[in-house]
Amino acid sequence: MATPQEPEAGLDALLSAQVWKRRAALWGGAILVAAAAILFARAADFAFQLFRRIVDASPWWALLVTPTVFAALAWATSRGLEATRGSGIPQVIAGLRMDAEERQRHLSLKVAAAKMAMTVVGLFGGASIGREGPTVHVGAGIMQALGRGLGFRDDHQTQRFLLAGGAAGIAAAFNTPLAGVVFAIEELGGAFEHRFSGTLLTAVIVGGVMSLALLGNYTYFGRVHVLLPLRQAWLAVLLCGSVCGLAGGLFSRLLLASMAGKPRWLGRLRQRHPVLLAAGCGVVLAGLGIAFGTGAFGTGYEQARSLIQGQATVGHEFGLVKFVANLVSYVAAIPGGLFSPALAVGAGLGHNLSVLMPEAPASALVLLGMCGYLAGVTQAPLTSAVISMELTDNQDMLLPILATVLLARGASALFCATPVYKALAQRLLPAPAQEGNRHTTRPEEST
Repeated sequence: MATPQEPEAGLDALLSAQVWKRRAALWGGAILVAAAAILFARAADFAFQLFRRIVDASPWWALLVTPTVFAALAWATSRGLEATRGSGIPQVIAGLRMDAEERQRHLSLKVAAAKMAMTVVGLFGGASIGREGPTVHVGAGIMQALGRGLGFRDDHQTQRFLLAGGAAGIAAAFNTPLAGVVFAIEELGGAFEHRFSGTLLTAVIVGGVMSLALLGNYTYFGRVHVLLPLRQAWLAVLLCGSVCGLAGGLFSRLLLASMAGKPRWLGRLRQRHPVLLAAGCGVVLAGLGIAFGTGAFGTGYEQARSLIQGQATVGHEFGLVKFVANLVSYVAAIPGGLFSPALAVGAGLGHNLSVLMPEAPASALVLLGMCGYLAGVTQAPLTSAVISMELTDNQDMLLPILATVLLARGASALFCATPVYKALAQRLLPAPAQEGNRHTTRPEEST
């Protein structure tokens, strides 16, 4: 039987020991999530730097290292760790509707620890993956375990802890507290009509403050001081919103098709020989890296930063190469997220579009490309806008960014009607839960 919900406000809440126990658990858990996110980030960066040293010695080493790591991860995930595959955000979204047993199977501490370790290994193999989605998964796992340990086991309380853990994870991963709040409302909470209370909001802020205290007040891509005049902004918004939104929708459509076993030869290969498929994906990725440079590997952070700072270290092929690298890495069904690699693709596409507007600041087109492509992939326009602004500490581009992500969201839906994280989450749910989810989805979320 579910326990009664504690009072949320007023004198009863102020005097309730149970309410304060829950608040302390959420705030303490947010600190643990932030610490785990920082450790995760350091380990991921170290692992990828090791890979870079190997391929800097000779790019041909990638033909050995990358397929081997992909095959090893595919083998490991087929031995009881299937829940570690992919981004991790769909697991958290689905966890909000799962029963306790199924939720524990996808969001246990064991799965969280394995997710972190295997994502780090993937980056050591040069996989074109990010750590932000996995950090959401890890954060939700830590929060759920803490809540269960302190006696908060009913569905209502568990959902609170999952939301707070996932939001604190994204806030700490990017050092962007506001993005964590918006992400929880739009991507995690909004889809299933959960109320985001002041207590959960404070937990996200605590996680963000912890990250700031340990890492300092830095911006992910550095401060970008750029402004688009109105006469140029409307054309830049149309270009970046439509092109990057369509590209993001195409990526999501291809990703979901591959997860559904399409084309048939790919589905049969994944079912019968998943390790061989992963190794083949590793060979393709290694080939991209050898042919086009190391930008095909890893998160694409360095390349995206150079583009947005106006100091390009890659050519105009980067966006397309990274698009393919991201898709190949996800088709391999290994652990890893989409956020950072998607930002890199968007930066590359924005760099391409800047050629069509030589009178406009190239950095502005890169910024709009980043937020437009991320909104196209995730179909979460507010999260994409806030992340892009916080990552560059740029408020002057607020209106063009908002217009771009809204246009990109609409353009993306032409290719992919259902947001990618929601579609992947539905695949994790039993059939009755999927049916219930379709009935409770708001109309604007199904178009």
